[in-house]
Amino acid sequence: QVQLVESGGGLVQPGGSLRLSCSASAINFRMYNMAWFRQAPGKQRESVASIASFETIRYVNSEKGRFTISRDNAKNTVYLQVDSPKVEDTAVYYCNAVHITNGNTYWGQGTQVTVSS
Repeated sequence: QVQLVESGGGLVQPGGSLRLSCSASAINFRMYNMAWFRQAPGKQRESVASIASFETIRYVNSEKGRFTISRDNAKNTVYLQVDSPKVEDTAVYYCNAVHITNGNTYWGQGTQVTVSS
């Protein structure tokens, strides 16, 4: 059974640092593009960052370098680094996997991130 398990969420102060992890099991991780999405209360789920199967790290320019996504294929894990988190980053963060050829898609259960002083 395919599982994506997020971790690393919780309460973080504005301007601090946050690193989320998503560990995958029962899939050939190297054959999947990975992504992070988030959903804030009352809002639609939105894409945060994505990384292709052949990449190791990508900086999200739209967030002025605050977000970095990376992956470790040896550990079947994808990470999201959030620098200087803002209150508006508060949301449930979801891990997403999409197969590079057949499009099979999987989601994690989500991890809550609350940015507050």
